[in-house]
Amino acid sequence: MNKVFFEKVFSEKRLEKYFKRHNNDTDRAISHYRCNIELSEAFYPGISTFEIALRNAISRELTVLYGREDWYAVFATTPGLSGLNKYIQQANKQIAGRNENSSPAKIIAELTLGFWVSLFNVEYERILWKDLRRVFPNMPKKVRQRKNITPPLNRFRALRNRIFHNEPISWNLATVAKIHTEMITVMGWINKDIPVWLATFDRFEKVLQTALKVTSIPSGTLYRDKPCKPCKQGKPVSPISPASPISPISPASPASPISPVSLFHTIFCF
Repeated sequence: MNKVFFEKVFSEKRLEKYFKRHNNDTDRAISHYRCNIELSEAFYPGISTFEIALRNAISRELTVLYGREDWYAVFATTPGLSGLNKYIQQANKQIAGRNENSSPAKIIAELTLGFWVSLFNVEYERILWKDLRRVFPNMPKKVRQRKNITPPLNRFRALRNRIFHNEPISWNLATVAKIHTEMITVMGWINKDIPVWLATFDRFEKVLQTALKVTSIPSGTLYRDKPCKPCKQGKPVSPISPASPISPISPASPASPISPVSLFHTIFCF
């Protein structure tokens, strides 16, 4: 199978950056593209487990707070929370579109990760954080603050959306690996047994080691021809060596803030 075949199947535009990075070496470029798919696949167990564990933990705490299973029903009439009602309306619309009856279980399952993560935004801190901090019972008390939860949750959401929309995530493997480690840490804050269970079938580290070899550049430094849209900067991109160490994130340390611009620049830009 040659370059023409792959460009016909996946589009010339989608593969352009891969061929450019590997100097039009078809085997290396396609191996890199395949590696991106495999890396995305390897992330699925963690992302799926994290998303479900997070929403169920939040739902439990809000059920206690409002004393009802349909805790979301109070948002429309609660000062400061009414803006969240748009998510509930959209969930109801999706359920009705399938000719199904709405119920708390279906609403909770239908709500997007964007909704769950938004509950930790600064605008809701005064109303919700006191109760939602119990979503993370194993988070060290000295760092158990909303400002230390929001950044990693947004990183996970951004990466999850990239993966589910078939976008590349393999341009900065060190950062992607850090996010995976961080995700495991946060899941442990929710329930200490989640990382133990996930480790029995999580293939991410194995796939990552293959990715480091496949995507590495023998020598030299690559430069972007033009600024990337998020950061508006043309900066050198250093190749990642398979021997490069990946520092784990300590569960006892707060996540280092990464701005949305920096997040997209370090993971997705070329």
